[in-house]
Amino acid sequence: MLATPPFLAPFRPMKSTISPQPQSLSLEDQLVGIEAKTAPYPAARSWSGGRRRIVGKGPLESYCYHAMSRTCGGEVHFDDVEKEALRRLLWKMSEFCGVKVVTYCVMSNHFHVLVEVPCREVWLRRFEGPEGEQKLMEHLRTLYSKTFVGLLTDELADLRSRGMTALAEAKVEAIKKRFCDLSVYVKEVKERFSRWFNKRRGRKGTLWMDRFKSVLVEGKGEPLHTMAAYIDLNPVRAGLVKDPKDYRWCGYAEALGGSRRAQRAMSKVTSKPVDGWESAGGAEAYRKLLYSHAVEVRSADKSEVVRRGVSAEESKAVLEAKGKLSAAELVRLRVRYFSDGLVIGGKDFVERIFVQHRDKFGPKRQDGPRKITESAGGLFALRRLRKDAVAER
Repeated sequence: MLATPPFLAPFRPMKSTISPQPQSLSLEDQLVGIEAKTAPYPAARSWSGGRRRIVGKGPLESYCYHAMSRTCGGEVHFDDVEKEALRRLLWKMSEFCGVKVVTYCVMSNHFHVLVEVPCREVWLRRFEGPEGEQKLMEHLRTLYSKTFVGLLTDELADLRSRGMTALAEAKVEAIKKRFCDLSVYVKEVKERFSRWFNKRRGRKGTLWMDRFKSVLVEGKGEPLHTMAAYIDLNPVRAGLVKDPKDYRWCGYAEALGGSRRAQRAMSKVTSKPVDGWESAGGAEAYRKLLYSHAVEVRSADKSEVVRRGVSAEESKAVLEAKGKLSAAELVRLRVRYFSDGLVIGGKDFVERIFVQHRDKFGPKRQDGPRKITESAGGLFALRRLRKDAVAER
């Protein structure tokens, strides 16, 4: 029988092939450790003490939280590849833990994430019934290796065959306790990233300063709007960009880049339909929301900037335009934000090139053109530009 895996602990990433000189490798090669499937590793000891945390309780199905964590002393700074790795982990662990990312922002020495944590009892209903455990094992594949899930399945079957059903059920319940828990989600994001980051940099020791901070946020209306805008405006406040759409590692820019999961997440803030996020007005609604919060604050005599942001004139211009971006600007964002689409042009042109290179695509691919944006007229690409995200240089 297999040794009992510590399901309440984080998991050790598989051995990475990250080079000490990542500049010579592609982005995907540098991120191989982040994307790898995993197996258990011992829980790390926390030296943080007991930070007070307010957790929603009661009849509501879900609660929203703003979580933030900073590197030790703010002295460790992430490069573009490391920001991309942390961004991917925020999404990957949200899928496993059952929490929903609303928006996020990865900065050079800290990150913010706004998440919706569903009621565990409601969320776990998907694993009920005769096929519930099989569905649970399939869900574990989002994070665990195929080998580990197979061994776990065999162990549970072995325990039950020997009359140790209670022990088998205890193991299953221990797995389920990992879901729909803010602390589990953020802690594992941080620990997984720390191990990958330390290996990449050839460093040892603690990366993050203390436990993460969190704020319980009302999941609708002005409180949710204000918090989402605060997070996506971080790079503007820090003076990194003048427009949040130009910062590669925030939820708003990812949504404009065409990411369906980011657009689905933003729909909670804008209350706009998920399908057709751009054409249904979700993009415009959120842009207006951002710029209503983005105006810089100056001292009484207007001589000094107390809080960075956009000028009142810029904010007014965006609001007067009703938050709309031109088709050309949307295309520029899409192409800049993601890897090239192999071929870009009219629908007939892209289809003709696809037919010429049909052998380079899988048997399920029936046609070539992929529309770049809903409002981009007749511009198509051979690859969906929301795939294979790259860090902007």
